[in-house]
Amino acid sequence: MQKLSLALMAAGMIGLAGTPVLAAPSSHARAFANTAAQSGLAEVQAGQLAEQRAASPQVRQFGQILVQDHTAANQRLQDIAQQDNLTLPEQPSGAQRSELKRLRGLSGQQFDRSFVQAEIKDHRQAIAQFEREERTGKDPTLKAFAHDTLPVLRKHLRMAQSLAGNG
Repeated sequence: MQKLSLALMAAGMIGLAGTPVLAAPSSHARAFANTAAQSGLAEVQAGQLAEQRAASPQVRQFGQILVQDHTAANQRLQDIAQQDNLTLPEQPSGAQRSELKRLRGLSGQQFDRSFVQAEIKDHRQAIAQFEREERTGKDPTLKAFAHDTLPVLRKHLRMAQSLAGNG
């Protein structure tokens, strides 16, 4: 019985030796995940502001869509971060917080115009970042996240551009 236990234990150790060790995420992967997390958090907060402050029902609806879509993307990124042992920021960057503060000081049509222009700029930047990750990223889960998120970001950009054309 004892020989059988030792044999099973040895077999288990040999099996563990064949188990790949998870590599630490690269600095590129960490940088993409951090920037994507901060941008996603900023988009949720901006969308919430639009729901509260926009004069136009279309801009309020766009804000709702941003909150819904970016909350889902943020959750998926959080799941990836846990799987890849990454710690994500819990708030937008300083520049994003400054922009949100500026928007909080606006209302009505002035808010609508500034918000839509900010969304066009932000989504163009995000699309460029996500396209770069899709092309050059090495982490397969982050590449898939970038690939899957790009159509949503492009949809948001088209919506913002449409709203800018209507205003």
